[in-house]
Amino acid sequence: MRWTRCDPMRGFLLLTAALLPIGAAAQDRSITVVSWGGDFSAAQVEALNRPFTEETGIGVLVVDAGDPALPIKAQVEARNVTTDVASIGYAEAMQLCDAGVLQPIDHAILAPGADGTPADQDFWSGGLSECFVATDIYSTVIAWDDRAMNGAVPQSVEDFFDLERFPGRRGILKEPRFTMEMALMADGVPAAQVYEVLATEAGVERAFAKLDTIKPQAVFWEAGAQPRQLLADGEVSMAMAYNGRIFAARVDDDVPLSMMWDGQIYEIEGWVIPQGAPHLQDALAYVAYTTRPEVMARFAGQISYGLPRHSAAALVGNYRDTDMPMAPHLPTSPENMENALQFDQGFWVDHLNELNERYARWVAS
Repeated sequence: MRWTRCDPMRGFLLLTAALLPIGAAAQDRSITVVSWGGDFSAAQVEALNRPFTEETGIGVLVVDAGDPALPIKAQVEARNVTTDVASIGYAEAMQLCDAGVLQPIDHAILAPGADGTPADQDFWSGGLSECFVATDIYSTVIAWDDRAMNGAVPQSVEDFFDLERFPGRRGILKEPRFTMEMALMADGVPAAQVYEVLATEAGVERAFAKLDTIKPQAVFWEAGAQPRQLLADGEVSMAMAYNGRIFAARVDDDVPLSMMWDGQIYEIEGWVIPQGAPHLQDALAYVAYTTRPEVMARFAGQISYGLPRHSAAALVGNYRDTDMPMAPHLPTSPENMENALQFDQGFWVDHLNELNERYARWVAS
């Protein structure tokens, strides 16, 4: 799912790579990590890769991809594996693991929690599986242009659908995933019941009825960079967006955008190792190092993604070199999780085709 917040060239392996050796030893020994590019890869370089190389002498070659799951699957099928570690979503990891594409990862290699809790008890639900170790959590949220609010501040996901109190056009993801879930939450369905309701015909009708209320003001987007641009340019007053994009716009680029956590839909992503990885032991060392609680906390200080280990939360400091505490800006902070929904890829595997067709007709109508 992560492709929707990256560049639109899904699955296309970008011809950008950065070898980051430190010292002669790193030049003789390195691993290849496939990641998402942009601010995400930059944060990994700063918080994960450089310190890993300094500690171990193992260099890290970062290759950016629109969807890292695709090249590793292709490499394994071609029996020409050049990737050692890749960052992918939880659902994709389950599918590739079941297909025999991924190397099982022994959880015994993982560091205990900062408080001594065994790793398998310290990770969030869904943070560990046979072939997957979580690294971060990001969210789809509701964001807005402060300049368009006339002093009012949206408080809940329902406000996204209130064109009377908060007039203006709405940036909406051009696919049913996330969109239909938010519509149901805005219509009063508790987060814990969203997928149960959406699995019924009545629930589908209810979601579309709610979406109908803002259809005349809808501007549809597909790539993750679009909502920020639509908001910054005044094309829409509110939009579904990715939390990291909005945080970076406001804090790094001084664009007057804000967001709410109510109704956020969050996803877990993490490391996998393809079968036949050329440097398996070094890849395992990298996974173990980068998922230590203190290292996760350092990564969260570089980019506003949440922490999939409970004990890492107390270790989060300020944003980069500023005096701004980072914890309030993470999806996983307790106060931000009060009405949060974990994205259910399993539901969409079963229902995507039928709802895609229905949603496409709704968009075109």
